[in-house]
Amino acid sequence: MNLLKRSVLLLIRFYRKYISPLKKPSCIFIPTCSQYALDAVTKYGFFKGLYLSIKRILRCHPFSKGGYDPVP
Repeated sequence: MNLLKRSVLLLIRFYRKYISPLKKPSCIFIPTCSQYALDAVTKYGFFKGLYLSIKRILRCHPFSKGGYDPVP
């Protein structure tokens, strides 16, 4: 696993463990956006995984229909 991929996975895990519990649950998708990001980066690597994760996070808002949206 390359350094970029490991770094982003570490940052996502840090967010999930220390920052996310301080906020109220707000993700309208299944799996959650952070789980989606972990899955995308693990499956596709740093660049494509991060791109897919950012697209997903931008779709996560109260006006989106949400629902089941797995990593392609």
